[in-house]
Amino acid sequence: MAFEIEYPLGATPLSEEEKEGLIPKHMTHHAELNEWEQLNIYKGEEWAWSRNREILNLAYLKQLHERMFDRTWSWAGTFRHSDKNIGVDWTQISSRIYDLLNDVEYQMEHQSFGMVEIATRFHHRLVFIHPFPNGNGRHSRLMTDLLLHKMGLERFTWGRVNLVNPSDTRNEYIAALQEADRGDYQRLLNFVNS
Repeated sequence: MAFEIEYPLGATPLSEEEKEGLIPKHMTHHAELNEWEQLNIYKGEEWAWSRNREILNLAYLKQLHERMFDRTWSWAGTFRHSDKNIGVDWTQISSRIYDLLNDVEYQMEHQSFGMVEIATRFHHRLVFIHPFPNGNGRHSRLMTDLLLHKMGLERFTWGRVNLVNPSDTRNEYIAALQEADRGDYQRLLNFVNS
C-alpha cells in the first residue's frame, strides 16, 4: 500500500495483512480510497435493493458485505480473523451473528419491542459484533435499512450526513452506540431518524 490510511474516531484500524488485500493498487491518497469504496458501496446497494430476498441469514449478511466491497478488498464478505480495538473475540463472530439473527426473528414474531427499536437494537448488536475487518458501520446501516424495508418501514436517516467522514454528527453516532453498549438505547433511537 502506497499511502497510510487515516482513521476517523471510532474506526477500526486494519492489520498490515488486511491492508495488503486492497485491490486497486494505483491509489496514493486516502481520499481516493474513500471515493473508490463509496462507488463500490453504491453497486452493493443497487444489488441489495433490486432483490427481494430473505436477509436475516448468515449467507446474505456475508454476501452483502462482499457486494459492497468486492472491488476494493480481496477479503470482502469474509469475517475477520483477528481481534480489533472493538468487537467480540473473532472466534465468536459466527455464533454471535447466528444468535443475533435468531433473536431478531423472535423479536419481530413476538413484537418484543416496537419495530423501530428492533431495527435499532439489531444495528447496534451488529456493529458491536464487528464481524468484518472494515466497513462494519456502513454494512450494518444498510442491513438495518433492508430490515426496515422488510418490516414495511422507511429507512433511517442516520443523521442525514456521511458518517464515514469526521464530523459532529459522526461523534454523536459513536456516542449513541457507546451508550447502547451500556444498555441505554435512547440516544441511538433518537439519532437513527435525526
